[in-house]
Amino acid sequence: MDEEEEERIVGQRLGDAGGCGGPDRGVATAGPSDAGEYVNRGGFLDRRSTGPPHPESLVELPPELLVEIFSLLPGTVLPNVALVCKKFRQILNTETIWRRRCMEEFGMKEDLRKMEAGGVSSQDLYVKLLHPYRHILGLWQPDIGPYGGLLNVVVDGLFIIGWMYLPPHDPRVEDPMRRRPLFRIHMWESNKATVECMYGHKGPHKGDIQTGKKDEFSTKCNQTDHHRMPGGRQEEFRTWLEEEWGRTLEEIFHEHMQELILMKFIYTSQYDNCLTYRRIYLPPAMPSDLLQPGLFKGTYGSHGLEIVMLSFHGNSARATKLTGDPNVPAGQLTLDVDLSRPVVLPELEQQRNIEELSRLVLGVHEEVQREVEQQANGTPATVRQAAEGACGGASGAEEMEADHVACVDNCQSGPSGSSSSSNPPEALPFILPLGVMARNEVYPRTCRKCFYGTGLIAGHGFTSPERTPGLFVLFDEDRFGFIWLELKSFSLYSRLTDHLAHAHAPNMERFEAMLRNMQSWTS
Repeated sequence: MDEEEEERIVGQRLGDAGGCGGPDRGVATAGPSDAGEYVNRGGFLDRRSTGPPHPESLVELPPELLVEIFSLLPGTVLPNVALVCKKFRQILNTETIWRRRCMEEFGMKEDLRKMEAGGVSSQDLYVKLLHPYRHILGLWQPDIGPYGGLLNVVVDGLFIIGWMYLPPHDPRVEDPMRRRPLFRIHMWESNKATVECMYGHKGPHKGDIQTGKKDEFSTKCNQTDHHRMPGGRQEEFRTWLEEEWGRTLEEIFHEHMQELILMKFIYTSQYDNCLTYRRIYLPPAMPSDLLQPGLFKGTYGSHGLEIVMLSFHGNSARATKLTGDPNVPAGQLTLDVDLSRPVVLPELEQQRNIEELSRLVLGVHEEVQREVEQQANGTPATVRQAAEGACGGASGAEEMEADHVACVDNCQSGPSGSSSSSNPPEALPFILPLGVMARNEVYPRTCRKCFYGTGLIAGHGFTSPERTPGLFVLFDEDRFGFIWLELKSFSLYSRLTDHLAHAHAPNMERFEAMLRNMQSWTS
């Protein structure tokens, strides 16, 4: 139920319960008739009450009880309650009601007392700051071309702050995320909400926020001179490079990486924090999911670390980019994993051979392509073909039959398998094949499961995009990897563990619609 419908229903119920009436009707008071009427029953006087035994409307309740009732209502409907009558309007000036709304709806606690001591009431805070800007709380993706980003708008103390989340410095994928404030909204200096831009190195300065379309808002800096540095663009670039990559340009020896870094600085710095943001949601979780869906940091070669969103759709696991690069931009489906096609790894020594891994994965890939062709021709795949495809593809050779037997004995059919989540699968030894490049020399040496999947690769400017086969490796609840066979490279992904409020999708339909919109933004 959305807020408008909720307000309408609550307002209707209050009206049905009885209002304060017109000028001829006031609050009920005790009078002579309230004492009751006495009648003679068999020689005894029996008192018969002529007044109502219980209040007949909300307005007849004592003020302290009305305060308790109003404190339980959502803050969005309280303005409608105030329109019912003068008594309700006066009671709604009670700070207890608004303090409770600030605490329960926005998580504010001790800060309220500090704010009230400074002369700002909880009612003003709710009505002038929290309520008007409640629609911008949550997760957002900025429109910065192929690079994207992750903005989390939260109530932080007595402020609403927009935090830009940045991955750790490459290649430390398991380090915590970094945060940078882009804007804040507060009521410290006046009795109205003030928007300030936090971009640059000269402290807070004047900014503006515009909310027009649903699930979209824009920020604007009114003093972009605060973003400039005395040393000009060279000093700005050196400062940005140290913040973004944690090193100087001289320490980056790879020429192609230097070009990519310089390109990103030129492209992103032109916005001057004047950006448009679109709402994104965290994926819903289902009991059948292979692991908890959510946000992960991953290594992408010379492009550094990027943020992806892992979600589950039936027998598929999909990783969508929230941050991107000039080759594969933000919003695109970077990984698509078929959980109905597990891959059994060979013995540890054979895992070192890239040809052996390629044989297993490409066998599944060829089987998938055959099934796609058969479906296109109207010929359904047989059960035998599906079983063989799940274990590396069917070629008729004895070694492939051996793989099939191993798969039947050891593999499960993905999230719908019969294994219980209370009994996690046994850890299996894992090692990268020789010749596969990895940004992280330290990676898990055991895994739980492996599946066939495809990864998206493209030329500069997202030219000639294609899905290439690879191996999805589940290490544990918080880490997974992907081996890109064609690129001979390995990406390691680690879960983003920050608490993200106001970020969960209302339902799966809204989440999938958001994913489709994300891909259309950058296609």
